[in-house]
Amino acid sequence: MTATDTAVTGLGLVTPGGVGTEATWEAVLAGRATAALDPVLDGQPVRLSCRVPGFDPDALLGARRALRLDRFVQFALVAAKEAVADAGLDPATWDGARVGVVLGCADGGPGTVEAQHRALLDEGPRHVSPLLLPMQLPNMLAGQTAIELGARGPNLVVATACASGATAIGTARDLLALDRCDVVLAGGSEAMITPLVMAGFASMGALSRREDDPATASRPFDTGRDGFVAAEGAGVLVLERAADARARGARIRARIAGYGATADAHHMTSPDPSGRGAEAAVRAALADAGASPGDVRHVNAHGTSTPLNDLAEGRMLARVLTGAPLVTSTKGVTGHLLGAAGAVEAALAVLTVERSLIPPTASLQELDPRLDIEVATSATGGRTALALSNSFGFGGQNAVLAVAAT
Repeated sequence: MTATDTAVTGLGLVTPGGVGTEATWEAVLAGRATAALDPVLDGQPVRLSCRVPGFDPDALLGARRALRLDRFVQFALVAAKEAVADAGLDPATWDGARVGVVLGCADGGPGTVEAQHRALLDEGPRHVSPLLLPMQLPNMLAGQTAIELGARGPNLVVATACASGATAIGTARDLLALDRCDVVLAGGSEAMITPLVMAGFASMGALSRREDDPATASRPFDTGRDGFVAAEGAGVLVLERAADARARGARIRARIAGYGATADAHHMTSPDPSGRGAEAAVRAALADAGASPGDVRHVNAHGTSTPLNDLAEGRMLARVLTGAPLVTSTKGVTGHLLGAAGAVEAALAVLTVERSLIPPTASLQELDPRLDIEVATSATGGRTALALSNSFGFGGQNAVLAVAAT
């Protein structure tokens, strides 16, 4: 059994496009941008965000359970439960010792930290909740998922900034190849839209300031792009060895056929303008999949809508992928889900391959003339046998997934 036999049998999404995989897919296909002014950020240098609409953790998880969970964990549990149901699996009957959880996030629970810091300053240390640490620690993302679903196998959280969700999927794939488990819930979750975190991003100059036209603020690859719009949400994929999935009669939605991970070793926040690290990750994923650059029909790009990332990534794609694939950045709709972005975008790549339908890049009005790539501006049909999902993070951490049709 090799790593290339990894099947995706279930998907779960909680995004600014909606709660649930179909709600998100519908929003992405329609190119319906979700960026808006956020009242939580009133008084901040930047007030734009992409929030999950209508998310009711009490209804989805139960009020008592939800009260003890930070928002980033709430998102993950809802997405994981949808993914497990979609895979046709039942936690009441599976062998939990053979079920792993690998999830990614960039931060953890800053909302909880900020609330408890206010309690410390305003009321004193005795008023700090005993749930502070259990709610905000990043590892609780996987720990609470295991508790919720009885998954007693390998359990870990990875942090590679905005590549975390993709890194988690690649790591989960390796666990299956090594026979450490039979099923892995893999993906990422993030809830970093807090005053402190957003003030930090604003101070870095990373955020779009297009507050006069929020809906078009996230405009990947556009000549007028000026920064990303922060988003929240989660994406979880159920991964199994393809032979096991077939043996139990499961629907295989697509395959994670390859994975590449590299580091730029260049700068703590800026991508290497040469794109060497990203290129190495793309080539590694293709080699792992047994594919050539000309085989790629579609790229779900990292495409953050920042001046530096989109230029470096776009030039790299034009240089490496000889088959002129159609490129999309779904961040035009969802905004940048940070540590969850790679997981959500991998799930969207799975849907693209499964349904032979490439989503558009929302709000692209004029392609940066320095880029020689073909960017989808409307939903485009056609068989997509092989797609790439790119994720790049602060620190120069790169993760690329090759998603193949069954």
